[in-house]
Amino acid sequence: MRISGFDWDDGNWPKCGKHGVTKEDIEAVLCGTPAVMADPHPDEPRMRAIGKSTTGRYVFLVFMLRKSGNDTVLRPISARFMHQKEISHYEHQIKTHALPAKR
Repeated sequence: MRISGFDWDDGNWPKCGKHGVTKEDIEAVLCGTPAVMADPHPDEPRMRAIGKSTTGRYVFLVFMLRKSGNDTVLRPISARFMHQKEISHYEHQIKTHALPAKR
């Protein structure tokens, strides 16, 4: 699937920005290699992502994919920096579920 950009407006940006995360941080997470999983929201198909911001801080965010004409765009719903306890849990999960290194 080709993503053509981000869908920012007065509906989603204030909710994302109120936690101190910038648009650049959010876009860096989604353009990088985040861990992505389904969000259990009952009304629409949302996704959750965890990744690092432009400053190296872990960000937790919720987003959805939307059609815009013939294009698909990422629409961030909410975002926040992760707490140390969440980071520790996430890093532990990565270590315990990582594939063994090739020799």
